[in-house]
Amino acid sequence: MEKFFNVTGKCYKDKHYMVDISQRVAEIRKMVDRGEYFCINRGRQYGKTTTIQALTDLLEQDYCVFSISFEGSGDSSFATIESVGNYFFECLKEDIEFDLVVNISDKAKQFIMNLPPMESEADISIAITNFCKTNNRPIVIIIDEVDQAGNYESFIKFLGLLRDKYLKNGKLPTFYSVILAGVYDIKNLKLKMRPDAEHQYNSPWNIASEFKVNMDLMPDGICGMLEDYESDHHIGMDCAKMAQLLYDYTSGYPFLVSRLCKIIDEDLDRRWDEQGLLDAVKHLLNEQNTLFDDMRKKLDDFVGLREMLTQMLYEGRAFTFNAYDKTINLAAMFNFVKRNEAGQVQVFCRIFEVWFYNLFVNEMQLEPQGEVISQGSKDKPEFITNGRLNMTAVLERFAIHFNEIYDSKDERFIEKQGRKFFLF
Repeated sequence: MEKFFNVTGKCYKDKHYMVDISQRVAEIRKMVDRGEYFCINRGRQYGKTTTIQALTDLLEQDYCVFSISFEGSGDSSFATIESVGNYFFECLKEDIEFDLVVNISDKAKQFIMNLPPMESEADISIAITNFCKTNNRPIVIIIDEVDQAGNYESFIKFLGLLRDKYLKNGKLPTFYSVILAGVYDIKNLKLKMRPDAEHQYNSPWNIASEFKVNMDLMPDGICGMLEDYESDHHIGMDCAKMAQLLYDYTSGYPFLVSRLCKIIDEDLDRRWDEQGLLDAVKHLLNEQNTLFDDMRKKLDDFVGLREMLTQMLYEGRAFTFNAYDKTINLAAMFNFVKRNEAGQVQVFCRIFEVWFYNLFVNEMQLEPQGEVISQGSKDKPEFITNGRLNMTAVLERFAIHFNEIYDSKDERFIEKQGRKFFLF
């Protein structure tokens, strides 16, 4: 089950309203049963940690599972491959000390608790072999927030060590399955270190299986969560309709679904109808949150993302979805875009599309045509009649002003600037 009305991790009004993710977790379990190594990479706040928690609970029936996180780790933990090895085993030791691990033998516990510091890469390899040999259940390693280590070459070397031991599996004991979770796919970790460097896709973990499990929240799952809420509050919500509306605006992005529900419940007097949702969307787009902060940072870090998105939004340019294109690959990895049914690149959801528009248009106010845009914002009240947009008046005013300003420009400039001016 996945939490929604609370994105902080604390219990909301003594109860969590959740979407059932048991089917998703069961699909991931099959990958573990096959002994696969893989990465769960999705955009920020996409339910990765919640999924890992549920997966750990399921796997503990048959495996010895260490579920650790690199969140909050410091530079010293990744200074050398030896320090990576020491930090990794310290994380395992901490889980044992706090009784967070089941299906671990006393011999394996003693081995970890008495393990001396790693002084070489060979020490790390031997320690893994001997540790796995001492336990009577297969050992599964789950590492969350792996992006924290993505800035360090030493961690890349550690992944290479795990790869080499995996390739020798059957000859020497090693971890049965290793799962890494983060925003960056393993093959793209070097992009995090050096966004503009060459040879960024040399994967240290080319043994990893492709992760195809759908982590989007679908309308039926959202509906089940809303029905749970409705059964408690009896407000007469059309749960199926609201679930579809939430999906239409978010494309199932977990944080967005959660945040909209929380806004409706806490800030909009539980107006669970279409207008309530529209007001919640407006509220969300006007707030600062960690997801939008991260999106802005990605646009600044990877200039190609900004350029591609502005071409899509302002010039109407269509891009064929090609996962081998660096910029498209990045945009999809961050969940900024997705492949549509026609095989083209599409902004991931309506909320992101409006957020990008708002950001780019606000930035335009610093450009030479900024005064025109500022004047346009002052004129906006003239185009609202009885609370609704008077589209005829908008088009008429747009045609007058745009022809006055840009009639001497070429066709390409007119199309690009026209879209911007009209949207503002």
